[in-house]
Amino acid sequence: MQLTKTDLAILDQAYTTLENPSWWVQLSSAAGMPVEALTRQLSKKAPEPVVNMVSQSTQKAIEFVMQSSIWSIQGQEKTPASPGLHKAAALTTGAVSGFFGLQTLVVELPLTTGIMFRSIADIARAEGESPQDPETVMNCVQVFAMGSRVSGKDDAAETSYYGVRVALSKAVTDALQYVASHGVGKASGPPLVRLVAAIAARFGIVVTQKAMAQTIPVLGAVGGGLVNTIFISHFQDMARGHFAIRRLERQYGPEVVKAAYLQLRSGEVVPKQPGIE
Repeated sequence: MQLTKTDLAILDQAYTTLENPSWWVQLSSAAGMPVEALTRQLSKKAPEPVVNMVSQSTQKAIEFVMQSSIWSIQGQEKTPASPGLHKAAALTTGAVSGFFGLQTLVVELPLTTGIMFRSIADIARAEGESPQDPETVMNCVQVFAMGSRVSGKDDAAETSYYGVRVALSKAVTDALQYVASHGVGKASGPPLVRLVAAIAARFGIVVTQKAMAQTIPVLGAVGGGLVNTIFISHFQDMARGHFAIRRLERQYGPEVVKAAYLQLRSGEVVPKQPGIE
């Protein structure tokens, strides 16, 4: 079974989003700085206090969302997601954090991550996923590991979309087996601890950039609210791409979709299928 022209366009859009995160572009636009200059700023080694705060915050944040329930998300599968509502909530937590300074990151990030998790789950539901399914929960959490590329020097195999999925696959499989026996609400089991640690390590890259962005004078001046809005927009984009691909995988099979995606990644033109419009 081969992808239709319409679904190839959806895959192409997902590829563009997942392989070229717009986090820096949006930040540079808000700061009025060239992307290259902002990237240099965000790629600088973070001060030790920031590193320590990020380490504490990301671990707490992912643990929090793993223990949280998205069972309350209701609605039909085809109902559109509501990203604006979650952006407004993230803006509020960011504004409070910006007012009190970086020291509030340990408290603010789990709240913001919880809001983002709900938004990601809402996008998953709109793409036909069941929020009651533990596999959906695991895929929502995986989104936090996506789009964490720091520069063009990064290992492409490690930072690509499918590279992240492969890197996390064993941890996700083990976590799902554990959840089947113990439930998703118990995040203290060894398989879930390992998954949390693996995701937090990648999530921490973008969180460090967020923290560093708030120390740039021009971005600090506009406040944590704006930085948080861009922050949640980034992960909403990652979720749209990820769950669009999962929807295509359910329709055509994982191998067909992955092959077409990797053709896009290698720069090849995905061949048109005869008779398909």
